[in-house]
Amino acid sequence: MMKIIVDCHGNDLGASVAVQGSLSAIRKYDDISVVLVGLEDEIKKILLTYDYDENRVEVYPASEIITNEESPTEAVKTKKDSSLCKAFEFLKLDKDAVGLVSCGSTGAVLTASFLKAGRIKGVSRPALCPILPTQNNGKVMLIDSGANVDCKPINLCHFALMASAYAKAFLGKENPSVALLNIGTEDKKGNEFSHECFKLLSKMPINFVGNMEARDFLSGKYDIVVADGFYGNILLKSVEGTVGFVLKELKTNIKQSFLSKIGALFMKRTFQNMKEKLNVSNHGGAAFLGVKKLVVKGHGAGDSLAFEQCIGQVRTLAKNNLCKVIESEISALGENFDE
Repeated sequence: MMKIIVDCHGNDLGASVAVQGSLSAIRKYDDISVVLVGLEDEIKKILLTYDYDENRVEVYPASEIITNEESPTEAVKTKKDSSLCKAFEFLKLDKDAVGLVSCGSTGAVLTASFLKAGRIKGVSRPALCPILPTQNNGKVMLIDSGANVDCKPINLCHFALMASAYAKAFLGKENPSVALLNIGTEDKKGNEFSHECFKLLSKMPINFVGNMEARDFLSGKYDIVVADGFYGNILLKSVEGTVGFVLKELKTNIKQSFLSKIGALFMKRTFQNMKEKLNVSNHGGAAFLGVKKLVVKGHGAGDSLAFEQCIGQVRTLAKNNLCKVIESEISALGENFDE
């Protein structure tokens, strides 16, 4: 039975949603168990309020919590008994542990992944890969979304290869399309870095379809968008900010007139569908690709459903041996790819 490690702290809503989501996951999947890592007394107190299979739930104690306000590197190095560090400790030591879920500090999760899980052989840099909904009810992956702010073209080639393997394993895409984030779709658009990335990506054993402008990110035309982590993070945050702005403006304007309120009643189902589609808890977490064991970073504001989805995500990727597939494909690339 696969063990999935859950960091129960560091998220916005506390340990209760982590525990609830974990118990929902083991009820949904009969081939996994969960290891809840954190403040032992608090977690056990929460568990008392639920009926669950005690043979499939383990509590691994920690005495500290890493917060978003702390320096990620310093916190990981000094808070050895934090829930996050103890989670990685268990992940490394237990042979049945296939992956880890955390909704805590993104910087701390990435730092701990680097320092404690280690890179897959041949991977130049691991990268963060979130999944977002598209206009055609599909999904699009963005790699990198912020783990690496200074990249070389070969890094983006590795990103593209890892994300392609991820899309096959998790989304069931046989030949996922890969686009390069740029300021235009023409082959010659962009700066010198973009030109070199385009040239190398065109040689890769992937379905590279060329450049993509940011406005088409959620269009559904592409399965994977590859970027330097600096620009990828700007794209991601811009999308999040725009969606938040539009939803707030819509709500504000509806409240301003009686007729708008009446109209909103007739469109209630439409608004509910839109809210459901944009709910971060429904889309799993961002996989940190390129490390030796599976790491999925959920949204800090994620609820119990977010934890359940992230656990299911790790399960699917483990069943499809994603880490081994990435290692194999990176190794083959090294033998056949002339940078």
